Order: sequence, then C-alpha cells, then structure tokens
Amino acid sequence: MASPRGHRRVIEEKNRLKGKLSEKSMSFQGYISGSTSELYRMPRTAPDLFSGKGSIAGSPMEFQVKPKLTKLLLNVTIQRSLGPLQVLISPESTVHDLIAAVVRQYSKEGRRPALCSTDFSRYDLHYSQFSLASLDREEKVMALGTRNFFLCPKKLGAETSTCSDLTASSSRCKKEADYTDIIDLPWPNFML
Repeated sequence: MASPRGHRRVIEEKNRLKGKLSEKSMSFQGYISGSTSELYRMPRTAPDLFSGKGSIAGSPMEFQVKPKLTKLLLNVTIQRSLGPLQVLISPESTVHDLIAAVVRQYSKEGRRPALCSTDFSRYDLHYSQFSLASLDREEKVMALGTRNFFLCPKKLGAETSTCSDLTASSSRCKKEADYTDIIDLPWPNFML
C-alpha cells in the first residue's frame, strides 16, 4: 500500500502538470500568456535574396536574372497508339519540327502499331483527336498555348487515307457490314 507521503507527491505532480497542460491547451485556442509568447517567438529569416536590394556573398545584386526556357516537354498522342509519346523539343521549333521529332522517336522506340510511313509530310498535328483543323506547320510551338497534341495521317479525300492498311481495314469492315445485311435471320419472325 502507498504511504501518505508518496500519495501526496503523486497529487502534487498531477497538479503541477495540470497547470502546464492548461497553459498548452490555451495556446492552441489562441490564448497565449505573456511568458509563453516569448518561448514561441518566430526566428528571424533571411531577407528576400531575389528582391535586388540584398547582397549575396558581399556583392550587390544589380539585376534580376530570369531563367530562360531551354526545352519543352510535350505529349503527343498518335492515332491508334496506346499512350502519348513524350518529346523534348526547343521552344523556338515549329510544328513541322515537332511532327518530325515525334515520327522519328515513335519509329526509334519501335512502338506498335507501326506507322504507315516515316515521311513527315504525310502527317498532321491537331490540338486533340476531336479537332478537325490541323495546325499550321510554320507556327511556333511556344505560341500554341498547350503541351498536349494529337498526330494523325493526312486525309487525301473523303474515302481514302494515306495508309493502305487503314483503307484495307475500312473496306473490309464495309464488306462485313454489307454481308450482315444479306443474311436473313429467323429470329425476327418470332417477334411477330
């Protein structure tokens, strides 16, 4: 059994801690007493080094240097491709340069499906796959205002495409659709 002195010490310790805890809880609610505010004073920070008024290593900063953009990371999705192709290109390059870089990199990586041709003039760059108008080849990439594009083969006419496999697959689909029209299925007779 605990002695009365030991019990008194435990109670005094609890009362002492209770005073500190209430002081801490008051600080969380915004009630800071004068003695605790001195303990939690914010440290002094360094002056703004980019303001032009401070000095770095003893020499005055005379002008503010803006970092120059050296490369752009662009995402180009190619028609029938699984994911976008990421291309690093300089900001001064044109849309034609971007098309050439994308076709070159796509072929180099060996992605599937393989491109019909590696001739850059046979492809158009669009803002998205839902955009009908292609981008002007002489326009700067920096002036376009986006970093996501869509590359697809040029359409020569309403029915033809630049890729022979695309036209073959579309004509095959047309033949299959015509074939299904010819087949007379017996199940519609049960609906009558």
